[in-house]
Amino acid sequence: MQTFSEADVEEFGRELDKIRDDVIASRGEDDARYIRRVIAVQRALEVSGRTLLFASVLPPAWLAGTAALATAKILENMEIGHNVLHGQWDWMRDPEIHSSTWEWDLVSPAGHWKYTHNYLHHTWTNVLGKDRDIGFVLLRLSPEQPWHPYYLGQPLYNAVLAPFFEWGVALHDLEVERLRGGDKSWTEVFTQLREILRKAGRQAVKDYMAFPLLAGPLFFPVLVGNLTANMTRNVWAHTVIFCGHFPDEAATFSEEQIEGETRGEWYLRQLLGSCNLTGGPLFHIMTGNLSHQIEHHLFPDLPSNRYAEIAPRVRALCERFGLPYNTGSLLRQTARVWKRVFRLALPTTKQRPEPDAAPARLQTVPAPAGYTTGIDVLGRAPALRGASG
Repeated sequence: MQTFSEADVEEFGRELDKIRDDVIASRGEDDARYIRRVIAVQRALEVSGRTLLFASVLPPAWLAGTAALATAKILENMEIGHNVLHGQWDWMRDPEIHSSTWEWDLVSPAGHWKYTHNYLHHTWTNVLGKDRDIGFVLLRLSPEQPWHPYYLGQPLYNAVLAPFFEWGVALHDLEVERLRGGDKSWTEVFTQLREILRKAGRQAVKDYMAFPLLAGPLFFPVLVGNLTANMTRNVWAHTVIFCGHFPDEAATFSEEQIEGETRGEWYLRQLLGSCNLTGGPLFHIMTGNLSHQIEHHLFPDLPSNRYAEIAPRVRALCERFGLPYNTGSLLRQTARVWKRVFRLALPTTKQRPEPDAAPARLQTVPAPAGYTTGIDVLGRAPALRGASG
């Protein structure tokens, strides 16, 4: 890899701006049909899955119903909910498919997640002390994080987190660590906690009482099917998200490095802190196109179905500038994530050097021109999305 000058970084940023502008200019009916088709398929799978579970006295029906329901929940979480809440489809002006109205099939309220994810994570991606998604305040995933004996158990914590990932995300959104510094009051925490419990209660009633009760004598098979579908969705989401953020190739940055960050440097930080997954079209859809994590971090507000189209352009741009474009299979990236989890559970003193491709002063960016990161007009969570959206 070559060493970048500041002029190189800004040229890199301008080239990425052009990719983004091209997609925004070409958004249209084909994209709208795509998301509406995915929503229709997801709903058909959910209806089919729940119907088959009502016939789960037959083991094949239980297996088929649970698989269909798990697939529906993965689609709703990954390709629909995550991307709708990013504002990727706000340009359609459809009130039913809009970041301000969508509520997803998870225990975490959408408004909480939009703040911690869309704003905190996507603005300060992989910045220690800013991005709370580095280890979700539970794991040590950077050697620059101070070691504590608590981290010896993090392989176990991560294994437990996976099937209960939606609960981990919901509690993560509480930001309870801010209580120690006085940045957050107990009143705020309890208010958020009540909202989480209210949402979680509705989810529990739907999946663990209402539908099982409707099944009558098949209460327990339906209950177990719903629980299995939810846990399958959680494990899948955890795996995909960790593979995009925490393989060894993903860089982390200090707060000092982002002072005075330019647009080009923000883009560079997104690139160096992200990893992609290889696979076919169906695999990409099932990951919510987070298999294109690099493109998602570069352009979080662009429609997810366009990431596969622009990925070759981003990769070619990286090759032109001598930058890494980290990608690999799901198995390879999962192994690298777990290697990192185990390695950093132990005390380490050697810190990783900054990526070779970074300029001497990698002061990476609030956000590219055209993005806003303030509270939206409804007073809900901050959203990171394009000015045109």
